[in-house]
Amino acid sequence: HVQLVESGGGSVQAGGALRLSCAHPGYTCGSYCMGWFRQAPGKEREGVAIIVEDGKTEYSDSVKGRFAISQNNDKYILYLQMNTLQPDDTATYYCAAHNVYPCDFEGLKSGCWGRGTQVTVS
Repeated sequence: HVQLVESGGGSVQAGGALRLSCAHPGYTCGSYCMGWFRQAPGKEREGVAIIVEDGKTEYSDSVKGRFAISQNNDKYILYLQMNTLQPDDTATYYCAAHNVYPCDFEGLKSGCWGRGTQVTVS
């Protein structure tokens, strides 16, 4: 049973932008800690961005200043706005959610996951 569903991936040219969405109906996997990960071919899955229930955010160094995580609590949707995309951003992007404290990438790994959405930057 998939509880999180990502969308918004696609193919863009370097310098372009995409906004990913993650539907999380009813926040059934928890709303305290939500985030985005990505996995490129041949590489390990890495944390990209996290948002805590109080609005605090955290980003990996590789996306800081270019990506922004946000959430719409009325619609139970998590977003990832990705700007100034580069070929190194090419990966499958996953959203995750968990009521874990502290809210960090390691703790979020044991939560619920979506199936991912592909982002290709050329």
